[in-house]
Amino acid sequence: MAGPPVLRFQQVYAESAPFVWRTLRRLGVREADLEDVSQEVFVVVHRRLADFDGSSAVRTWLFGICRRVAADYRKRAHIRRETAVSELPDGAQPPEQVEVVARRQARALLDRILDGLDEDKRAVFVLFELEQWPMSEVAEAVGCPLQTAYARLYAGRQYVQQAVARARAEGGET
Repeated sequence: MAGPPVLRFQQVYAESAPFVWRTLRRLGVREADLEDVSQEVFVVVHRRLADFDGSSAVRTWLFGICRRVAADYRKRAHIRRETAVSELPDGAQPPEQVEVVARRQARALLDRILDGLDEDKRAVFVLFELEQWPMSEVAEAVGCPLQTAYARLYAGRQYVQQAVARARAEGGET
């Protein structure tokens, strides 16, 4: 019988860095802090890589680490800091920037909506809807029965749909 797979840190990092980055962003880490928080995740990965037993997929294991690091991040007071600027930004944007701005605004709206979900529903919603994981892997990653994961997804979808409808009614954000 073969033992757990032997993983090299460089390989895990190279194959998983984009996933970790997206996951942290979707779990509430601000854009400005993504690099630092991502580094925290990979410090944990480096420290715990020898303990990985192969009983789950690597990305499932990584998601668990991301979830804990993101939760710790959101509890810290420093995430509410503001950045001072010397001049007010110009309100005009070149026409080619309109689509970029629209995507950025939509992403910001989604981030605000996801911030309103509790941690369990958010994790299921992010993995299933945004990362497009199979629900069996989602349930394993969040540590709940399959039916509970489906119930969290249903509740998360309802919340997101209602929040988008409210945003549209309040002023046209889509």
